[in-house]
Amino acid sequence: MSRRSRRVAVRLDAEGLKELSEDDLKAVLRGADDLIAQGGRTLLLRILRGSANKDVLDRSLNQSPVYGYFHDLSNEDTLARIDWAILNGYMRIEHIDRLPLLVYTQKGWEIEREQYANELLEGIKAVLRDGPPYNMAHLKDRDREMIWLLLDKIAATGDARLIPALESWKMVDYKKVQQRIRQVIQRLEAGSGQ
Repeated sequence: MSRRSRRVAVRLDAEGLKELSEDDLKAVLRGADDLIAQGGRTLLLRILRGSANKDVLDRSLNQSPVYGYFHDLSNEDTLARIDWAILNGYMRIEHIDRLPLLVYTQKGWEIEREQYANELLEGIKAVLRDGPPYNMAHLKDRDREMIWLLLDKIAATGDARLIPALESWKMVDYKKVQQRIRQVIQRLEAGSGQ
């Protein structure tokens, strides 16, 4: 006879927190990005508090741009902000096997996708400042909607200086993405009079 494993119970408590600032919400969502369907509230708490916990360090989660964002808050206050984001529909808990793991809701993903696309655009600009060769392989196999948003943001800059990075990216990605990159390059070239 097989034993059914029990799900780990989760009790959410925003501790009376009525509102979360936009910056705090974005920090919670950004911190969760590396954990989606792989980690839960406690691990997110450790990232946001800047913990040197072995699990955080082993997964290189200390590289998160929001690592230590809530370093000045208590664990309880930080967890209340995470729970607020869950209770207000930006994330949800999904049990995989018996463990409660974080996943985005559509509402939360829309905010994170925008934020992450902006972060990737700044990363592309940094790669260009560092000079060639431009390694753009980190953009392959990303969420397609986010990639389209990133390419729209690149096109909206009108900055033809981004073309060398786009050319490098085009060499490593899939045909549909390559096609869209070509369109963005043409738009940037037309805008700069090349």
